[in-house]
Amino acid sequence: MSAEAADREAATSSRPCTPPQTCWFEFLLEESLLEKHLRKPCPDPAPVQLIVQFLEQASKPSVNEQNQVQPPPDNKRNRILKLLALKVAAHLKWDLDILEKSLSVPVLNMLLNELLCISKVPPGTKHVDMDLATLPPTTAMAILLYNRCMNQMQQEKELTENILKVLKEQAADSILVLEAALKLNKDLYVHTMRTLDLLAMEPGMVNGETESSTAGLEIKTEEMQCQVCYDLGAVYFQQGSTNLAVYENAREKFFRTKELIAEIGSLSLHCTIDEKRLAGYCQACDVLVPSDSTSQQLTPYSQVHIYLRSGNYQEVVKVFIEDNLAFSLPVQFRQSVLRELFQKAQLGNEALDEICFKICACNTVRDILEGRTISVQFNQLFLRPNKEKIDFLLEVCSRSINLEKASESLKGNMAAFLKNVCLGLEDLQYVFMISSHELFITLLKDEERKLLVDQMRKRSPRVNLCIKPVTSFYDIPASASVNIGQLEHQLILSVDPWRIRQILIELHGMTSERQFWTVSNKWEIPTVYSTVILGIKDNLTRDLVYILMAKGLHCSTVKDFVHAKQLFAACLELVTEFSPKLRQVMLNEMLLLDIHTHEAGTGQSGERPPSDLISRVRGYLEMRLPDIPLRQVIAEECVAFMLNWTENEYLTLQVPTFLLQSNPYVKLGQLLAATCRELPGPKESRRTAKDLWEVVVQICSVSSQHKRGNDGRVSLIKQRESTLGIMYRSELLSFIKKLREPLVLTIILSLFVKLHNVREDIVNDITAEHISIWPSSIPNLQSVDFEAVAITVKELVRYTLSINPNNHSWLIIQADIYFATNQYSAALHYYLQAGAVCSDFFNKAVPPDVYTDQVIKRMIKCCSLLNCHTQVAILCQFLREIDYKTAFKSLQEQNSHDAMDSYYDYIWDVTILEYLTYLHHKRGETDKRQIAIKAIGQTELNASNPEEVLQLAAQRRKKKFLQAMAKLYF
Repeated sequence: MSAEAADREAATSSRPCTPPQTCWFEFLLEESLLEKHLRKPCPDPAPVQLIVQFLEQASKPSVNEQNQVQPPPDNKRNRILKLLALKVAAHLKWDLDILEKSLSVPVLNMLLNELLCISKVPPGTKHVDMDLATLPPTTAMAILLYNRCMNQMQQEKELTENILKVLKEQAADSILVLEAALKLNKDLYVHTMRTLDLLAMEPGMVNGETESSTAGLEIKTEEMQCQVCYDLGAVYFQQGSTNLAVYENAREKFFRTKELIAEIGSLSLHCTIDEKRLAGYCQACDVLVPSDSTSQQLTPYSQVHIYLRSGNYQEVVKVFIEDNLAFSLPVQFRQSVLRELFQKAQLGNEALDEICFKICACNTVRDILEGRTISVQFNQLFLRPNKEKIDFLLEVCSRSINLEKASESLKGNMAAFLKNVCLGLEDLQYVFMISSHELFITLLKDEERKLLVDQMRKRSPRVNLCIKPVTSFYDIPASASVNIGQLEHQLILSVDPWRIRQILIELHGMTSERQFWTVSNKWEIPTVYSTVILGIKDNLTRDLVYILMAKGLHCSTVKDFVHAKQLFAACLELVTEFSPKLRQVMLNEMLLLDIHTHEAGTGQSGERPPSDLISRVRGYLEMRLPDIPLRQVIAEECVAFMLNWTENEYLTLQVPTFLLQSNPYVKLGQLLAATCRELPGPKESRRTAKDLWEVVVQICSVSSQHKRGNDGRVSLIKQRESTLGIMYRSELLSFIKKLREPLVLTIILSLFVKLHNVREDIVNDITAEHISIWPSSIPNLQSVDFEAVAITVKELVRYTLSINPNNHSWLIIQADIYFATNQYSAALHYYLQAGAVCSDFFNKAVPPDVYTDQVIKRMIKCCSLLNCHTQVAILCQFLREIDYKTAFKSLQEQNSHDAMDSYYDYIWDVTILEYLTYLHHKRGETDKRQIAIKAIGQTELNASNPEEVLQLAAQRRKKKFLQAMAKLYF
């Protein structure tokens, strides 16, 4: 007998005296040992495994004499198997939590249908049309179990199409059935093992006991309603993501569940409710469903969310003040609220400036009460104090401390805070407002108060009685100072344009020999501007314009766009009166600032820029004013902005001709936009793709020149940065890194990948989307700097993945790069990541256009070179035509670095498994041979199974294998 025949005989041998794992269900069936088995402390196999095997055997198709597959026969054996499955479920007390977690959807669906059948639910009758109150208790309970489970199973991922279709059709009816169940006022009963035995008897022997009100396991009305309310609440909560009104229903059901749990107790045997999850549902409903009638019972956390959603910010301030006494809101949450409001204020909502200060003041008082330092934000917002700010701060301090109950440390923290605020104020009028307040008098002793006031008077010999805010930039009065060093220090730190002007007026009043724009070497402006600004004759105006612009550019660089706008606006107001040239310069810089503000703000969430901003960008690109200093970066940013927001029609059809000739970025943008527009069309119409290709090839070409050496020989010198193209390669790369539009980035990336593949010495091509639109050859290969092209491809992939790390096409390119450079472990990492991002971490099938045969073959080669030969054999199954030659050759290797036989569960091809049993038999590896035999013996791999079952088995093993590989290489 051959080894293969011996293996098959061993896998299908008859049952021995002690029941093996493959036929225990027949042993239990024949010996009637089910109840005894279930009473064991840790039965093996477990109850849920019994259910699966009973139902799988009962639903096994038969084969007639003509070898035709027939439906499972309705014979006594199959009926007993179904009854045994129901008895096991009854032993588990029909706990749907256990059944749903342990059984696949088809098996659970079959079990519940058998329950409906044995409970005498008429087949073909809609449950929603049945009156539960008139049905026998066990029949009504069976219907409830079925419909409760139907609502939960809708979210399973591995459903067959037929079951999924049925579930979608029955979802609404199931909800109506459960709602009707809440109106029942009688106890229900669920089948036990005893009642199921009675049902299995002949009809004349039952005597109607199974339909009486006392048969089965009793389920109290309150317990049933509690569980159904919870299930309905969960269903409504899931539906609320598309219909907020449904959250009202969810809220009602969850709060009713809480009431019922309080009545029946949390230890009920028939209510399996996660009370922590229920509490989370209730809190989420409080936040999602604003209710004025119940706002008094809401937590401060929920109140804040409701007020933020409705824009009632003053109420948020009240909650924060009250929380300064209760300390119930986490500090991180309070800070996140302030950040959210700051972001809205920076986007132009000036009405929120006051709210931001109030929230910040509340958070600051909370911080000092808990012993933390004062935040930088508070110091910034308090740079220009006024009466309203002082009054509010004193109100918060007074309402945040209970002087009768507060500890000495709390009182000390508050007193120190008030003293520090006083010491930071320049105007004695504000100091007197604080020092005369009741809280200040209570917390500080007389001696401390007098000492503080004396210190303030010595520091400021005069009192500024003008507290009226200045409206015009030129109306601010200058004040004298005695220390130039202190004023210069303040000039360096200040970002308030009015304060900067005041300091410069004082400095120029003290000396006329200094050039104060040189005070800090950090103040830098572009050379193209400095020649114009430093040509201003008036020293004060020159210093002021230079410093305002330098500080504005710095604030823009560090993304402090609010202060940058204030500084630029002040500079614009200043230069408008005497220099049209500088006025246009400031308008250009403010345009660039507005672009950056939008891109860093609402633009990140996909919100399109306002039409006014797009019009200003067009106006800048079309501007033809002579003698205006222009920064190239502004044109670069404007073109990138238009591409990022798909203004392709303008760039393609409406850009003036002179711009294409004079501005290389506009020319490049026009070619990219036109290529995007033509991409869906036929290959013959993609003329601009060829033009774009030629432009980039020229940029990546090197200019060569001959040089004669001392020995008389002529050598060829290649210039790395070519001057032949419309821009340098470094400038092109800098421009590309300003783009975010996926299609534009994909086109550029595919162009460079194609240019990289054109090399004659390339062994492993890199793949990319839309690579077929580019020419396949270059007339003069020697002129292209392919080393620079390879570097550019790597930099572009790194940048694109920083924009979107979940783009499978870009991940495949990165993997191909690592594969081409022999970095096989890294290549596998990115091949697996590409599959994971487009399949919900392999819970769905990876699309075939992602895992092409070429990608699979490269993964196979990576595993082979890493000596992971079992992985190679498994991956050979992924090919459209299984590569048995490579699989068998890899399995013959004995120095495999992977887990070998632990991977056998991932093999679904029986031929490969049979080869494994032969191989292990030949080597005398008995244990490994038995593992392979066990894998072959799995029922779902039986060749007589329907194609759908075989495909499902293969897909399940693909999923588990790829997930295991991901854990290994991620």
